[in-house]
Amino acid sequence: NHGTAPLTLSSELPYQSTIKRKVRKKKKNGVITANIAGTKYEIVRIVIQEMGFVKTRDEDETANLIWSDCAVQQEKIAELRNYQRINHFPGMGEICRKDFLARNMTKMIKSQPQEYSFIPRTWIFPAEYTQFQNYVKELKKKRRQKTFIVKPANGAMGHGISLIRNGEKLQAQDHLIVQEYLDKPFLMEGYKFDLRVYILVTSCDPLKVFLYHDGLVRMGTEKYHPPSDSNLSQLYMHLTNYSVNKHNEHFERDETEDKGSKRSIKWFTEFLETNNLDVSKFWSDISELVVKTLIVAEPHVLHAYRMCRPGQAPGSDSVCFEVLGFDILLDRKLKPWLLEINRAPSFGTDQKIDYDVKKGVLLNALKLLNIRTSDKRKNLAQQKAEAQKRLYGQGTVKKLLPGSSDWEKQRHTLERRKQELKERLAQVRKQISKEEHENRHMGNYRRIYPPDDKTLLEKYESLLATAFQTFLAGRAASLQREMNNPLKRMKEEDILDLLEQCEIDDEKLMGKCTRQRGPKPLCSMPESAPSLRKPKTHSSDSSCDSGSSVSESGEETEKEDHNEKKEKKVSYDLEENKYKSLERSGKLNDHFPKESPSSSSPTSSTGPIRRSVSCPRSISILTMQSQGAEQRPVSAKAPLQMQRTASVNRSHSLSRSPSSARVSLTPTLGTMNSSGSESLLQQKTKEQEVALTKETLLLINDLRIKFPGKTNEESELIIEDIMDNWKYHKTKVSSFWLVKLDSAKQRKVLDIVRTSVRAVLQHVWKAPDIENLHLYRLFNRVFNRLLWSHGQGLWNSFCNSGSSWETIFSKGSEVVTPEQLQCCQRIVQLCKHCLLVVYKHSSDSRGSPTGMSHNWDDTRY
Repeated sequence: NHGTAPLTLSSELPYQSTIKRKVRKKKKNGVITANIAGTKYEIVRIVIQEMGFVKTRDEDETANLIWSDCAVQQEKIAELRNYQRINHFPGMGEICRKDFLARNMTKMIKSQPQEYSFIPRTWIFPAEYTQFQNYVKELKKKRRQKTFIVKPANGAMGHGISLIRNGEKLQAQDHLIVQEYLDKPFLMEGYKFDLRVYILVTSCDPLKVFLYHDGLVRMGTEKYHPPSDSNLSQLYMHLTNYSVNKHNEHFERDETEDKGSKRSIKWFTEFLETNNLDVSKFWSDISELVVKTLIVAEPHVLHAYRMCRPGQAPGSDSVCFEVLGFDILLDRKLKPWLLEINRAPSFGTDQKIDYDVKKGVLLNALKLLNIRTSDKRKNLAQQKAEAQKRLYGQGTVKKLLPGSSDWEKQRHTLERRKQELKERLAQVRKQISKEEHENRHMGNYRRIYPPDDKTLLEKYESLLATAFQTFLAGRAASLQREMNNPLKRMKEEDILDLLEQCEIDDEKLMGKCTRQRGPKPLCSMPESAPSLRKPKTHSSDSSCDSGSSVSESGEETEKEDHNEKKEKKVSYDLEENKYKSLERSGKLNDHFPKESPSSSSPTSSTGPIRRSVSCPRSISILTMQSQGAEQRPVSAKAPLQMQRTASVNRSHSLSRSPSSARVSLTPTLGTMNSSGSESLLQQKTKEQEVALTKETLLLINDLRIKFPGKTNEESELIIEDIMDNWKYHKTKVSSFWLVKLDSAKQRKVLDIVRTSVRAVLQHVWKAPDIENLHLYRLFNRVFNRLLWSHGQGLWNSFCNSGSSWETIFSKGSEVVTPEQLQCCQRIVQLCKHCLLVVYKHSSDSRGSPTGMSHNWDDTRY
């Protein structure tokens, strides 16, 4: 109503409300609470106060931070909320108890003796009493005498430690640790000393380790002399424990940096520099010792942590952290030796140097943890959201019903893959955010795991895999599978690429018009090298020139491409071999010479042998001219030029040189005979079968993987370059094969080799149905084994690890001849080379200015 009369409302109420409105008070800023009832050290309280944390009541179990001087029960860790932090990991006792450390180190030394040479030889009594006595007897025979240090298995603070030279006097009943005594230590001012190095572990899933670039140098209080029968009891000379030496009257409590019986590692590094010793090597050796020791603990700690926190997602914030004290001794060559690890290092501050060093250790550690006031509120909100998702079934992939169609199965597989990638992407982004905070607030800490050096990281990951196999063999299978998941090593951009590919595949399955992403893809087949085109100067029994062959197949490509556009079918079956598009390929090359029309018989095959050309575009297997008589080795680093006997030297359509000798094909290697009844496999004798197998081996040995647009020599150089720089390419190839390619695309890569091998068999054996050939069945088993476990079978052949493809023959009762095995080995090698060429072409296309991308469902690519 746009009238001019104003509308007035009466504000008077017929009654007066007696209810008083509640006045909301302003919320106070959140506080971070800390329960420090479990500590006796004043420095912890000082640091808590300096950080602005609020001390809670002793019985309060909901505090953000809980600090305890001693190890905590696993039940307590299991009861913690996700926003809480406690200063101990479950399972860390596996390296902090002297007997457990010795036992675990002994196991790792058996598998990696060169990497774990930083701990003195150790025996655990009474279990290894006999081994120790045998060692003493051997020393006696060699007329050598060594000193041994005896420690209680679970002792601390230097209690119960003694030195002996006559090992035969030791009794077997006591629970002891016996170690070889390091009698040539690095001395400072004539005194023996050890280093207390502080280590912060903020997470075990994934493992994150920080080393504090300072610490304590703890010196003996009597001048050192090599052990002898007269000075074995002088513990102030041989032991460096502060708890032992502080009782000696010669203990110096000097407040200056360069004097006293306790000094800082910062001063010690300056001492090394003054004496022209390598400080950077000193720190790198210490770091390597620490990381390798924690790698031994990681399987135990991670397994125990997962048992305590079963519902916690991998990669989420750890509720545990730990400050460890590593006691390290330097020998006269400055090599560090691990003495023991303290999971509850003393934070007593008897001297100013203790106060300065330990305050820095604690203060920087709490800053790295990034405990925030919003953690509790966010955690409660997250729990509520997850409960609603579970209630309404949101965010989870629905289960596949029995009897579902192929389309539904494909869709379900895609949805599961997308969900897995999204979860991993969230984890990666969270880790990136954590690392950014750590880099800003590291203080005097340095991250030593994961290291920035890729070579060192690869070495540590290899040791970590060995540790999991050593300590969790036969148990925690799901944990081991997760550790081997290639997604764990992928970067954010790689995951985004995979997610984008999943979206494209999803649109194809739904029949939607896929939007153009990136530059327009390649529209025609890459041309072969110009030098491969030869004029028709050959005899009538030679094959046709490559130029005509290419042009003919080029015309066929255009027709087939037109048909493909009409069909618009998506071949995305992940389990069955339903790749009809593989039979339709553009620009194909014949493996065998084609006779000219004038000399071809009525029964000869006139069309080219078709070959699948899958990702990347137009990768085809071409034969190269055969040379020499050597047999190619099967290893990945083997030279790529295969040679064969000169007597059967033959030329091929796209790889002949002008000077090549033209040898016409024998009837056995000629075109297929139409009268299949005369060439049935049942009519062949055993000798014929062996001869045909050898002929098949010769032809398979001549097959080569050709890079699109490159000559044969250039293609070989590309593969050689990848293998020469395998350390760099290994993780990239692994990510490409095991993660980026789904099962259908992996099968298409191997089908490049499979199609060509099938053509070889058809020409050699002249069988109407090669599926019935024993050799073809063997080949099929090999191809299936290479695709086993989402391509893990082929990857194992690169790494020489895991289950080899050859086990399909070794474990079975089937007899395989040496020639058949050599054929299988050559096929595996071709598959490896094919993967490397596909990988290289894919990476080159992605990084090229044109950005040409390949379409897996178009046979031209």
